[in-house]
Amino acid sequence: MTSDPMSPAARPTVAMPMLNLVPGGMGGTETYASNLTQAMASDGTFTVLTVLPENAAGTFPWVNELVIGGIRTALGVRNRLASIAQTALRGHRIRRALAAADVVHYPFTALMPRPPRGRPFAVTLHDVQHLDLPELFTHADFVYRRLFYHRAARRADLVITISEFAKQSIVRHLGVPADKIKVIPLGVDSHLFVPNLGERDGFLLYPARGWAHKNHARLIEAVTLLRRTSPRLRLVLTGGNLDGLGPLPDWVDRKGFVEQDELIDLYRRAAVLVYPSLYEGFGLPPLEAMASGCPVAASNAGSIPEVCGDAAVLFDPSEPEAIAAGIEEALNRGAELSRAGVAHAATFTWERCVQAHLEIFTELIAAARRPLTV
Repeated sequence: MTSDPMSPAARPTVAMPMLNLVPGGMGGTETYASNLTQAMASDGTFTVLTVLPENAAGTFPWVNELVIGGIRTALGVRNRLASIAQTALRGHRIRRALAAADVVHYPFTALMPRPPRGRPFAVTLHDVQHLDLPELFTHADFVYRRLFYHRAARRADLVITISEFAKQSIVRHLGVPADKIKVIPLGVDSHLFVPNLGERDGFLLYPARGWAHKNHARLIEAVTLLRRTSPRLRLVLTGGNLDGLGPLPDWVDRKGFVEQDELIDLYRRAAVLVYPSLYEGFGLPPLEAMASGCPVAASNAGSIPEVCGDAAVLFDPSEPEAIAAGIEEALNRGAELSRAGVAHAATFTWERCVQAHLEIFTELIAAARRPLTV
C-alpha cells in the first residue's frame, strides 16, 4: 500500500515563528500573516506550525500552534526587548521544535529565535521605512530595527517583500543582492470585500493608525478646504492610536479600532477612500476599498502608485490643496473609479500570494537537500 502524498504525515512542514506578534497591534503585517496561514491551510501542500507568545494563543486556529509560555508581547521598544529576552531564555526548546520543520519562515522579520543550523529560512521584510524616513522614528526604534531587521535580511537564504518599491529600498539601503529578494504582492479576500456599485453615503473614509507617516493632519486641512463648498462632507477615521491626533473638528468621526464587519460596511458606503500616507511598503486599504466598489484617491508616495495602478486618483500628499483636488476629482469620477477599482483589485488574490510562497519554500527545501559538488 502506498501512502497518500498529501496526507499530513507526507507533507513537508514550514515553521513560522511569530514570537514578536502583538495581536491587534501590527496592522497590515498581521493581516498578511493571517491570510497567508489561512490560504496555506486550505491549500494543504505544507503542514504549517506557528510558534506564538502566550498572549497570541488562538490567533491562527486554522493551523498548528505551539504556544510558548512565559513570553508575552506588547507594543514599544522596551516591551519588544523584554520579549526578546524571554525568547532567549527559551531558545533551546523553540529551536528543537524548529529543527523538526523542513523550512522556517519569519513573517515578522526578526529572528526570534535564530533557526537551527542547517535549516533553510526566509524572512519577510515589508519595508525599510526607518531608513527612507528616519525622522519619523525614535533612536530606540531605529536601533531595534537595525539589530533585528537588517541582520535578519542579510542572513536569510531568501527575503520576501511586498512591492518593487520595497525591494529597491532594501537593495539600496541594506545591500541585499536583488536576486535574493522575491516580490510577492499581497491579496484581497473577494469573499469579504464585495462591491457596491450603487448609491454611496456622503463621507470620506481613512482607515489608518495614528502614526506620523499616515498624514492625518494634512488630510483634515484638505477636507476643511473642501467643506467651504461642500459643508455637509464628513470624514470617518478608523484605526488604533487615533487619540494621539488631539482635538478634531466636529465633522470628523474618530471611530478608532473597528471590527472587520464594520470596516467592510464603511468601505461599501463611503463616497471616497482617501489614502494620504507619506510612505507604504504596500498599502492594503486602497485595494480593499476598490474591491468594495469604493472610489479611491491616494498618495503618489512609496508603493502606492504601483499598487493602485490607473484605478485611483493620485495626489501629492505633502500639499493639502493637492489632496483636496484629488478627493474632488474622485468624487466627480465616482462611477468610473468604482468599476475600474473592482477590476483592478481582482488581480490581487491571496491564492496567488500563497502559491508564490509555496514555490519559495519548495525551492529552499530542494536547495538544502541538494548534494554539494566539488
